Amino acid sequence: MGIIWYLLIGLLAGFLAGQIMKGRGFGLVGNLIIGVIGAVVGGFLFGLLGFHGSGLIGSLITATVGAVVLLFLLGLVKR
Repeated sequence: MGIIWYLLIGLLAGFLAGQIMKGRGFGLVGNLIIGVIGAVVGGFLFGLLGFHGSGLIGSLITATVGAVVLLFLLGLVKR
């Protein structure tokens, strides 16, 4: 059941990141995929900083931050 929650949180984070980064997204489906990948990026970045998001809200914040960072970086490369 853990992988399903991980995917759902990543999908929601991708949607939120797309809303936060207006104009830098890749469409709804692209942003959802970015959200799942961003969840991994966010976990890595928060780990480097010594933070740990626990629970549903913490995981969602971690994944959303990772997705926003990933969208930002991909937006730079896309240009």
